[in-house]
Amino acid sequence: QVQLVESGGGLVQAGGSLRLSCAASGRTFSSYAMGWFRQAPGKEREFVAAITRSGLSTYYADSVKGRFTISRDNAKSTVYLQMNSLKPEDTAVYYCNAVLSPWNYWGQGTQVTVSS
Repeated sequence: QVQLVESGGGLVQAGGSLRLSCAASGRTFSSYAMGWFRQAPGKEREFVAAITRSGLSTYYADSVKGRFTISRDNAKSTVYLQMNSLKPEDTAVYYCNAVLSPWNYWGQGTQVTVSS
């Protein structure tokens, strides 16, 4: 089992930056594909970004492409989401996700609020 703990959320003005971190427990972090999702009030949870086990391939939602960067440090069992040029519509709770089929794990989420 994997436990995920997100950090780095907060309040930022539009155009600003934040870096989210997700620390994973366990010794098999490098076996998991990792991702970030977000959920805004009244909306469904949506995909933001994902990274393969090796970190060689990354994937992004169109809405964040060019502004957000996902990365991972397998030695530290941590995945990151660098968010630049933030917009008010990026306001949401951001969740870390770890997948090793058939297992799928979620963190508790961290709030990101972007003011206009």
